[in-house]
Amino acid sequence: MSSSTYPRLPARYAGVMMPFFLSILMTFVVSGISTLKALGLTAEFLQTWPGAWALSWVVAFPTLLVVLPVVRRLVALVVAPPA
Repeated sequence: MSSSTYPRLPARYAGVMMPFFLSILMTFVVSGISTLKALGLTAEFLQTWPGAWALSWVVAFPTLLVVLPVVRRLVALVVAPPA
């Protein structure tokens, strides 16, 4: 399937979509690891993880929206611009 066969968001939404997808993936992995460490691989793990992931995502997404501009400035201070 070609990328032109479905509608895409305008480029101006990239600044929101990047932290959106990043927060989904990172909280999925981190909440899974932390829940697994706390409960072990049990039925309780499978019941608890989705709620733990949802709560962590609700915190992570807005945090990324606020923090990402600061992180970009910090990176610009320590990384040389392209030649």
